[in-house]
Amino acid sequence: MRSLFWRILASFWLAIALVAGLSILLGHMLNQDAWILSRHPGLNTLASHWVEHYEQEGRESAQAFLERRKQRFKIDVQVLDDSGEAVVPGTFPRRAAAFEARQHNDERRLPWRRLTEEYTSPYSGETYLLIYRIPHPELDAWHRESLLWPLSALGIALVVLTLFSLLVTLSITRPLSRLRGAVHDLGQATYQQNSLARLAARRDEFGVLAQDFNKMGARLQSLIGSQRQLLRDVSHELRSPLARLRIALALAERAEAEQRTALWPRLTRECDRLEGLISEILTLARVDAEQAHPEPVDLNALLGSVRKDAQLSAPEQDVRLQAQPGLTLQGWPTLIERAVDNLVRNALRFNPLGQPIEISAERGSQLIVVSVRDHGPGVAPEHLAQLGEPFFRAPGQDAAGHGLGLAIARKAAERHGGSLELTNHPRGGFVARLELPLSVVTGS
Repeated sequence: MRSLFWRILASFWLAIALVAGLSILLGHMLNQDAWILSRHPGLNTLASHWVEHYEQEGRESAQAFLERRKQRFKIDVQVLDDSGEAVVPGTFPRRAAAFEARQHNDERRLPWRRLTEEYTSPYSGETYLLIYRIPHPELDAWHRESLLWPLSALGIALVVLTLFSLLVTLSITRPLSRLRGAVHDLGQATYQQNSLARLAARRDEFGVLAQDFNKMGARLQSLIGSQRQLLRDVSHELRSPLARLRIALALAERAEAEQRTALWPRLTRECDRLEGLISEILTLARVDAEQAHPEPVDLNALLGSVRKDAQLSAPEQDVRLQAQPGLTLQGWPTLIERAVDNLVRNALRFNPLGQPIEISAERGSQLIVVSVRDHGPGVAPEHLAQLGEPFFRAPGQDAAGHGLGLAIARKAAERHGGSLELTNHPRGGFVARLELPLSVVTGS
């Protein structure tokens, strides 16, 4: 991950390193004798060339070499041996030594810069002491010229730092601007997930934030869409029982006492249907609104409880359970129990007497599959894709129901990051496969 933390840290570190390095460089250049001896064109090779002239060509050649250097660079040179005696006459003016002796306590008033250098001859092994005197005007002129490239380097470093800082700033402000626009769109219910696709592809903190924001936006849009669809479906589905209640009440108002007594069971039945429909609608809405943290679920105990309840509600049916031992997962036990219970109750509506309802559960590599099979007529293939949609019932069904049981089971599976597969069994009947992952990613 290309962390923004390391980018910003590297920027500051680079700035500090460059400023410190250039400060040290300028300090050495302006104040250190070694810098002048190694960089000044009249001094950096003087010792080696003088020794070569002196030891290979004689004193006259060495003295002539010093004179040429003085004419070119205005540098006076004196060379001493190990005993302190002058090797050659040198180029010091006679009055210079006496003047320097008088002013040695106040070097700032000297008109020249005094430098010394020891050099050992590679030919004879002798060591010589070379004393240089450079007039301050000449040294200052060289300093001004030699400052050009460090100042140029400093200017280049500042330009590089400015560009780097600009890039880091843009890499922070541009994603923030995109996220701000996405938040605005989300608030206006016009958010599009592909608006942050490029930002989500980044491998830094902004990429992770964009991915989480996309998940949140998709989740909110799904909730808003499901709530709107739920309102439309509820308004449609409630019309029928309310219309029947209104008709029954109108008949009861006009009927005689005996006839009115006969209408009360019908009114009670319609009220029970309406209460059941509202209860299932609320259950469907609570699946999406589940906010509790996932917890360990003992699936074997849960399936055993569902089978026991199904057997009590329909003792004439044979409900069989076959599950691997030790099945556990992370999830919401209430949602899983409601999903499996709805699948079993759906099977009870269509399963013929004398045939068992088979509940099975087995563990895969990353998920657990719970299947419920009945031996009923099944569903026409063209309607399988619509099963699980709220309030959808396959044509030709006469069993009681509102078309919400499979929708609740599918929503519960999706809430866990799983799925619900509805198919006809090859040997007859209907099979509902509930696939649940072993762990749930919070916020998915």
